[in-house]
Parts: sequence; structure tokens; C-alpha cells
Amino acid sequence: MKIGFIGGGNMAEAMVKGIREQGKMEILVSEPKGERARFLQETYGIETTQSNADVVNTCSFIVLAVKPQNMEEVLNEIGASVSDEQTVMSIAAGITLDYLTSKINTNKIIRVMPNTPALVQEGMSVMSLCDCFADEGINVARDILMSIGKVITLPEKHINAVTALSGSGPAFIALFIESLIKGGVALGLSEYDAQMLAVQTALGTSKLLDTGMNPSKLREMVTSPGGTTAAGLKVFEDRGFQDIIINAMVAAENRAKELGKGR
Repeated sequence: MKIGFIGGGNMAEAMVKGIREQGKMEILVSEPKGERARFLQETYGIETTQSNADVVNTCSFIVLAVKPQNMEEVLNEIGASVSDEQTVMSIAAGITLDYLTSKINTNKIIRVMPNTPALVQEGMSVMSLCDCFADEGINVARDILMSIGKVITLPEKHINAVTALSGSGPAFIALFIESLIKGGVALGLSEYDAQMLAVQTALGTSKLLDTGMNPSKLREMVTSPGGTTAAGLKVFEDRGFQDIIINAMVAAENRAKELGKGR
């Protein structure tokens, strides 16, 4: 099977890297910027082109990896040329299945919300697809997404919540880690040491939680009554930390809904 990417940005590159490491599929990337196309070709040993039509004409599985604001132009260009035997996977935020179906001449359409950690093969992706979709293309999509991390399938009605949690989540977590670093510096640590301590602490905590440990259980393990952690957690509680996080996610979800209107 030949996989075609329309767009050769960071997320497309992450997927190309994952696919190449599996070594199972041919890849063609349509990328208008010559320098970027050469980089992808030389780094991953793949084919590149500046023609979206080349991808549609030669690939059975097509990944739409363009920015949401460029999606309409791309769909108007290729939509009628896609056959009902081809599968199309979109990773553009805010572009709905209904909108894609109205523009592309196939019902084999998958909408995906990936996230930035895919760049280091630790992504969290969510697939949404039409209920009638029963095709090997689903397995291909899952294999591609598993090559860059983990993947689950959810109804599209949840995609805005997914955007708020795993899509925006890396930025929220990065802000928290950034704050830990600044706190360490304020307490007298060098920025280098504070960053190492904060990042490794976050990484180690994530790995512990990835074993299936409940976050509340881990928090209790670290917190001794009347101890240092308890003193810090009380500040979070007094300032409404959990409410702040939830409200930030609600704001992100609402914005995702706004961006998806009419698309």
C-alpha cells in the first residue's frame, strides 16, 4: 500500500518517521516548499512531489496534513478526483466529517485529533469515523497513529473535548513545568538545574501513571500529613487549582466549537 501525504509539516513528518521505522509502506509527500521537500526526501528516503494530484492519482490512503485555513482550497482541488476506493484521513483541527464528506468523492473518511508529543512518538491520537465505515483503511490509520504513540476511537461528538484535553493539554502541562522551573529559580536553583529537575519529575510521574496507578493514589503516596507536599497542595486548593484547569479546558472546548462552525 502507498500512503500519500498532502502537506509535509511537523505532524506529517512525525507520521512519516513512524511509518518508516515500521518499514511497511511506500510514502509520497506533496510539499510545495522545495527545501522542506528535499529535507523529507533525504532524511526519510521517501518520494516527494509538489503536486497534490500526484498523491491522489497514485496513493490508496491519503492523509490531509494541511492547516485548517488551507483545507477548503485543497479539497476543492482534489475532492472530485478521489475515488470511493480510496481512504482519506484528515488531521486538521476543526474540520468535521460532514464537511469532508461534502467535499470528497468517498465515504471512507477518518477524522483524527493527534497531539504534539507525536513528534517524539509519544502522541495521543483520537480517531472519529462514519458509523458505516468498515474497511481495512481503519487498520491502516490505526497502524500509522500507533507508530507515533497511542490511539483510541471515539464518536465525533467528543472531538472538541479531546481537543481541549489532549490537543491543548501539552501546552497546559508545559506551562505548569515552566512555572516549576521559575519557582526553582526563585528558590535559588540555576535555571539549568531547575529545568532538569522539573522535566525529569514530570517524565517520571507520567511513567508511574502509565503503569495504571491512579493519580489520586500517587498524590497520596507523596503527601505526608503536615509535610512539605501537603503545604504546597493547600496553596493549590486555596487558589482553586482544579477549577482553573477545568475552566481552561472549557474555554478551549468552546473555542474548538467556534472554529468548527460551518466546517
